[in-house]
Amino acid sequence: MHAAAPPASSYADDLVAGLSASPRRLSPKWFYDEAGSALFDRICTLDAYYPTRVETALLADHADEIAAAMGPDAEIVEPGAGSARKVRVLLRAMQRGGWRPAGYLPVDISGTHLLAAADDLRADLHEVLPDLPVRPLAADFLRPLVLPAPLADGRRVGFYPGGSIGNFEHDEAIALLHRFADWIGPGGGLLIGVDRVKDPARLHAAYNDPDGVTAAFNLNLWARANREAGADFDLGAWHHAAFYDPLRQRIEMHLVSRRDQQVHVAGRTFDFIEGDSVHTENSCKYTVPGFQALAGRAGWQPQRVWSDPEGLFSLHWLTN
Repeated sequence: MHAAAPPASSYADDLVAGLSASPRRLSPKWFYDEAGSALFDRICTLDAYYPTRVETALLADHADEIAAAMGPDAEIVEPGAGSARKVRVLLRAMQRGGWRPAGYLPVDISGTHLLAAADDLRADLHEVLPDLPVRPLAADFLRPLVLPAPLADGRRVGFYPGGSIGNFEHDEAIALLHRFADWIGPGGGLLIGVDRVKDPARLHAAYNDPDGVTAAFNLNLWARANREAGADFDLGAWHHAAFYDPLRQRIEMHLVSRRDQQVHVAGRTFDFIEGDSVHTENSCKYTVPGFQALAGRAGWQPQRVWSDPEGLFSLHWLTN
């Protein structure tokens, strides 16, 4: 596994900055330590959490078309790779169609989880792609980052599934898509999963599961602070809140204080009153034309769109 330069700030630094801001907020990138990554894998198996199920079906149904669009000798770059489960569908389709992939370069902030995912992928694909170069890169892709040089003369293609582009405000999403274009280079492509605007009740159910897995995922931010930032959060004094904002067309996730309390983080003291919240994530939803317009502002050219019959989720193939 490769490791990029250490991040400019730690979780403790960002946590202190976020709790000192008004309104208080944290970047969702900090969800994904080892415990958080495992909790997110559980979320993806929940019945109400449709994005993983629907996107996986779209990939399976259209994998041969997507592989042909990517072309021969393509190296797949996956920012925020997590468990690297969905890319298996594409790699198998490329091999099946004779479009042998040049390699796979997953990038993730959680190095331990990434290394395990890379090992699992190599083992899973050993029979069909025994010599596939897999080069995991432990790094924060939201910070300046130089990728290793390509392994072949073929194009690089990006893969950014899961609707994660929705975690960013629109201007932030455009900046991120610009960054992806720099990584991929001229003549490359990007396959990106985008969650669609839909019935708010469907969205509410997806982010408020009855088993409390999403709540545990959100609260792991405080558990992580206790482990890594010298904090003393009482997890029982906070609750998970997720709701849909129809004007901004996004789900917002918050951690809300159940009572008046003081919390100490990295030697700092923060006061909360009952009902105070810390904004931990956005999940923006898009119409197909709306996302295509956003991608166009970042220099990408829309080529193909695949969506399910219910219009829940879409896969966009873009080129630059």
